[in-house]
Formats: sequence, structure tokens, C-alpha cells
Amino acid sequence: MTERVVLAYSGGLDTSVAIGWIGEATGAEVVAVAVDVGQGGEDLEAIRQRALDCGAVEAVVADARDEFAEQYCMPALKANGLYMDSYPLVSAVSRPVIVKHLVDAAKQFGATTVAHGCTGKGNDQVRFEVGIQTLGPDLKCIAPVRDLALTREKAIDYAERNDLPIVTTKKNPFSIDQNVWGRAIETGFLEDIWNGPTKDVYDYTDDPAFPPAPDEVIIGFEQGIPVSIDGRPVTPLEAIQEMNRRAGAQGVGRIDIVEDRLVGIKSREIYEAPGAMALIAAHRELENVTVEREQARFKKTVGQRWTELVYDGQWFSPLKKSLDSFIDDTQRYVNGDIRMTLHAGKATVTGRRSETALYDFNLATYDEGDSFDQSQARGFIELFGMSSKVASARDQRLAAEGK
Repeated sequence: MTERVVLAYSGGLDTSVAIGWIGEATGAEVVAVAVDVGQGGEDLEAIRQRALDCGAVEAVVADARDEFAEQYCMPALKANGLYMDSYPLVSAVSRPVIVKHLVDAAKQFGATTVAHGCTGKGNDQVRFEVGIQTLGPDLKCIAPVRDLALTREKAIDYAERNDLPIVTTKKNPFSIDQNVWGRAIETGFLEDIWNGPTKDVYDYTDDPAFPPAPDEVIIGFEQGIPVSIDGRPVTPLEAIQEMNRRAGAQGVGRIDIVEDRLVGIKSREIYEAPGAMALIAAHRELENVTVEREQARFKKTVGQRWTELVYDGQWFSPLKKSLDSFIDDTQRYVNGDIRMTLHAGKATVTGRRSETALYDFNLATYDEGDSFDQSQARGFIELFGMSSKVASARDQRLAAEGK
């Protein structure tokens, strides 16, 4: 039986050429698998047909939008996942769901190898291959661009020689990856970190310097998950999509950072994540209202470690699963509504309400009705400062003795 390779297929030049390129280099048949995680663009059936026209023996297109939103974006939201306090893991959270479908297809079609289109410089090669090895330990991995010397010039030449049904003459100056959680843009003139991004870089967001009228939105949460917008029930996918539209219209969620890649390279990255950034801002504030102080402090540490693991391609790792359990436990009481004003690139919280809040008006107020016993404060301060007071007295005594 002829060997089969499952290829992560996007429908673009490199992965279309990779179908024939892999066949010639390995003698294997190629099964193309495209996974829809809300990236938009072309019709999925057109992508499937293109894969077949380029020589794939089978072509599968999986609509994973709801799966991606519910099982991958929502955990990132509950963790307040922002790598380097800025990047909402746009590409990092999409790779595990793609990996899952690639491994499922390998089992379905009897493939022994999974291929992806990553280079040797990026994070995604790690995310794909660690995930594939974890879910399919017997599977091998190849990367045509990295392992089979498939350069862009060779890809264009191959496509033209074989009359493949793809555009090869127009070259986008940027490398772009996008899904419903956001959009990542790199390369081209952006590699000079002194250059500012031009307006053609952006697609998900409008210019925040010229915003429409302020947009007020109320987001309802249950156990850390958005379940309503302005009182209308929504699924996680619908919540992200609507916030992408409304926050994007106000220019919310533009990010420009020099990022520490897993492979040790610093890379300049531009991101657009209007829905993700607005939802994270709302979720964080609701946690401020509902999560106990020490639990909240520790959750920040856990959330940061969770984010690093996901960024580093460890979605399926034992530690990440253990951290999931802790984070889920902290979300038990993260219920209620957050009111936000979206305007001129900012998502500003203006109101909070929750039946499970820890905020007690009678304890917090300075006006009539104050139930806080202020007489207890003096003793608390004495005890709280006791260890520092004793240590200071020692230091002063030894200094006076010249020791």
C-alpha cells in the first residue's frame, strides 16, 4: 500500500505546491486537511476542490469554528491569556485544534506522516509537531519549507510549470495568520522595528484616530464565559464575532510588540484582536468583583504560566491540564454583567453587577450605613507590622553597638 501523508492545507501557494512537492520527494500520496477556525476568506468547498486539482488523493475541510471558540478561545479567556502582557495567543490557541483534526485524519486515511507549512524560525513548527507527537505518537512529521527546501521562488516556479490553479504573480508583503480570535501580521517592512505600521497592515480594526460615536455594550458572563451581549443570548463564537465587529469598528485591539519567540529569536509582530482584547478586559474586571483576594493573586501566576505553556506549544501537556483545573475552579463565581464603552481604540469598563460579587456596599461605603468596625484597624496594623518592627529594632540596636 502506498504511504500517505496528511498535509495541513491552507489553500495558498506554499501548501498547494507542497502537495506535489511531497509526492515527488517521498513517493507518498497526500491527503489535504483544511480546518476552518474563523479565518474568513475563500469558500471552503473551493479550497477543497483546489487541493484535489493540485493532486491530493483526498481533501477534507473541517468546520471547527464553534469547537475552536468553545474549547480553545474560552480557556484562553478564563486564563486572561496575554503573552508578554500583550499578545492574546491568536495563533497559539488555533494550532492545537488544527493538530487534533490532522491526527484524526491520519487515523481515518491510514497516513503515517503529517506535514505542515512552517519554517524553521517560527513557533508554529514546535506547536504542530509537539501536538502531533502527543496525540499520535506513531506519526512522523515533515515540513516541506523547512525539510524539503521548498522556497517561495521554487514554489512559484513549480506552480507555473505544473499549471496549478493558484495565483503566483502577486506577492503580499506580509505573512498573515488569522482566525476568529484575531489576526497576526509580520515580515516585509515591519522587520525594521523603527518602521511604523501603515494602514494597509490592518483589516480587523478601523483607525482609532477617526472613531464613530462611542458604543456602549453590556456583556453577561456565567462561570467566566460570555453568554449574552446587551441581553441577547450568544454562543462563545457569536460573542467573539460580535465583539470583533463592534470593538474593531472603534479600533480596539491593535498590538505592536517585539516578541520573544520560543526558538530564541526576537520578532516584531503586529496583531489585531478586537474581540479578544475587549472580552479579556471585561472578564478581568468581573474577576476583580467576584474572586477572593489571595485566590486572585495566585491565579495571575497560574494564568501567566498557562499562557507560556500554550505559547510554547504545550497545549496537551500534563501541567497545562492541571492548570486548567485550577483556573476552572476560580471561575465558579465569575458571573454577572460588565458594561463597557468602546471608543477610539479603548474598551473602558464603566459598570459591574453580579449576584456572586464579593463587593459589599455597606463595608465599602464611607457614608451612612457603614458596617465596617474601624476600631479593629489599630490591632490589625500592630499585628501586620510586627515582624518588620522587630527586625527594625534589631537592626537599629546592632548599628548603635557598631556591629
